[in-house]
Amino acid sequence: MTVGKFIFGIIIAAIGFMLVWKSEWLLQNFGQINFAEKHLGTSGGSRLMYKIIGVIVIIIGLSYATNLTDDFLQWFVNLIF
Repeated sequence: MTVGKFIFGIIIAAIGFMLVWKSEWLLQNFGQINFAEKHLGTSGGSRLMYKIIGVIVIIIGLSYATNLTDDFLQWFVNLIF
């Protein structure tokens, strides 16, 4: 594992953290997600969707930083199929 790959993974995880932390700012600047408002709740669905996307980005960033992307993808595919 290289240091550059680790740092890049941490940066991706930090972006995901910002998505979770600043979901209200994202809602105010980018607006509501109609799908999320319809299926995830009444007036908080978009915030929840931004947070779900952020958590997914954090998981991807940390798995990339720790070189577990292949194992994670293999587990996820086995879980679905």
